[in-house]
Amino acid sequence: MENIYDVIILGGGPGGLSAGLYAGRSRLKTLLIEKAFDGGQIATTAEIENYPGQMEHDSGPSLIERMSAQTVKFGIDKVYETVEEVQLDGPIKTIKTSENTYQSKTVIIATGANPRPIGCPGEKELIGKGVSYCATCDGAFFEDLEVYVIGGGDTAVEEGVYLTRFARKVTIVHRRDELRAAKYLQEHAFANPKIDFMWNSVVVDVKGDEIVEGMTVEDTKTGERREILADEEDGTFGIFVFVGFVPNSGLYEGQITMEGGYIVTDEDMKTNIDGVFAVGDIRVKTLRQVVTAAADGAIAATMADKYISGH
Repeated sequence: MENIYDVIILGGGPGGLSAGLYAGRSRLKTLLIEKAFDGGQIATTAEIENYPGQMEHDSGPSLIERMSAQTVKFGIDKVYETVEEVQLDGPIKTIKTSENTYQSKTVIIATGANPRPIGCPGEKELIGKGVSYCATCDGAFFEDLEVYVIGGGDTAVEEGVYLTRFARKVTIVHRRDELRAAKYLQEHAFANPKIDFMWNSVVVDVKGDEIVEGMTVEDTKTGERREILADEEDGTFGIFVFVGFVPNSGLYEGQITMEGGYIVTDEDMKTNIDGVFAVGDIRVKTLRQVVTAAADGAIAATMADKYISGH
């Protein structure tokens, strides 16, 4: 049993790192597997304002650097490899990566969910520089600026209304001529004097040198294109994309109970498989934020410890 871990954590975002911290501090033999770099979505955020106790002018990378250092302090193992197969049933779980095979008594899944992008030129290059996928994270950075919200579902409309707390004007850009959001959300949006609508429109490119300076939209009915440039005094505007999320859950299909690709857990982060937990954006939940992911990780590691000890 000496080569079998107590806990294997899949994913190095805030949820996974928090789980690693708590598992390591509990003296559990722990391995964290991350395919690329620690931090997940927050690692691409230039500034954060809403994490409790953060340092002044904190950035996503700086916060994650401190989280990672804490996990190292408590002695967990960490590898950067791509997981290719998981076998979660039974008392010993098996994780196969592109390079190795690992076994563990418990598994904490923290592989997150990625915002579905527009998929147009310029979008990726300007993430965190005017392009955002989180109004709660980044809305305050657009105080008294113009903001464009891409999407027409519940999240887009709800976040559009939220952004009116900061922006002087919010334009919801939707590919159809009516919203898909719930009626009560639509009513709130239509009644808000700071919200405008751009119907039958899709964004086909985003322009800017180090910061968003403009975008091109195309009429879905006529094919006509027009360029939207930032106000000269502002120099920029915000583009908030809410066209859905893509949970990174494909590896677990057929093994774990899911809803819409998100893993179902109870309040203790337990899945339908004994000894398997899920935390952060990958699970069904109301609020997907760094602070809630960190809380999920702490709970999951604590429950994993109790599972191993039989309590």
